[in-house]
Amino acid sequence: MSTPLPYPRFPGFDVMSQAGHWDEVTRQLVEDRLEPDGGASFFSRLERRAAGALVDRLTGQDGGQLVPVLQMLEDRLASGSTDGWHHQRLPQDAEVWRRTVLHLDADAQAIHGADFADCTADQQDGLLEGIRTQGDEPWHGLWAPGIWNLWMRYVCSAFYSHPRAWEEIGFPGPAFPRGYKNTGLDRREPFEVAQAHPEQEGDPHP
Repeated sequence: MSTPLPYPRFPGFDVMSQAGHWDEVTRQLVEDRLEPDGGASFFSRLERRAAGALVDRLTGQDGGQLVPVLQMLEDRLASGSTDGWHHQRLPQDAEVWRRTVLHLDADAQAIHGADFADCTADQQDGLLEGIRTQGDEPWHGLWAPGIWNLWMRYVCSAFYSHPRAWEEIGFPGPAFPRGYKNTGLDRREPFEVAQAHPEQEGDPHP
């Protein structure tokens, strides 16, 4: 994932302008994602600070919130909406989330003398990279590869289910019931927008 570019990748594109072409259930579902109600509370105050910093680093959103991933994540965990399975080497997802964000604080305090949320971006990245590259060894008694997989599954699912993220990648939303007729490389529908500045260095989608 990446921080939104300083210029719009698909200028003038507003995915919600297509909402009238979606069925009513889909439209309401997508509209609800624009402003999560914020009523669900899963993390404690301390856990939420660490979780928020973690989510910001994984999505590159620490410079500005394109998508309210933390609230979407917390709503999901509070409702018990899992993927329907968990790895046998890990506890249930909710327990893993609670334990791991506190372990991040513990490591940050031990190494940098501050909570994870109060560390610099480089310090946070260093701590996360240590977990990502831990290999098959446990981290605080938990299977490190499974932790990383769980974090990314939840965070990516939230981020890329949101209309603002769709606009960043040029996805015009659900195809049903209208469908698509112009299939093929670089063949766009009338409601789609061409990518701007594909030649920019660092753009992963030239």
